[in-house]
Amino acid sequence: MAERSRGARRTNQGRARVETSAGGVVFRRTDSGVRVLLIRDPYANWGLPKGHLEPEETPEQAAVREVEEETGLRELAVVDRLPTIDWYFRDRGRLIHKFCHFFLIEAAAGEPVPQADEGITDCTWLDVQAALDRVGYANAREVIRAAVKRLEDAPAGHGASALEEGEP
Repeated sequence: MAERSRGARRTNQGRARVETSAGGVVFRRTDSGVRVLLIRDPYANWGLPKGHLEPEETPEQAAVREVEEETGLRELAVVDRLPTIDWYFRDRGRLIHKFCHFFLIEAAAGEPVPQADEGITDCTWLDVQAALDRVGYANAREVIRAAVKRLEDAPAGHGASALEEGEP
């Protein structure tokens, strides 16, 4: 059977254009515990940094680039893969089926600066419970929970992951 292009994939919602993005649950370990970074998006909702893949870019590369662009943070370390989420929405009347690949990303240093020209109005570090309470999207909440589980399963100082060891 011939493969369909991403844009022509048929879904149970009818014909929808498929878009792919990537982003990160950015965290930092502090004396008081793990902090998670949230951004306030152009819709005034708190969420996770993410954005479209550029041509020839992998989801991991896009996630790091988008976090850097939207928060100004550098020296990011991808620790692990997280779940991919998807949702439907309409853009100018066209049905879109969006997939977003997430990664657990450590930012050990630096203070975030929101990317104002993209409508990001704020960035803030929050403890895990405060981040779960504040995030405006249920699917992002589930990604944060998955990130916390991964962090609980790996002791501090053991950030090496399958990604860093070359596993697919």
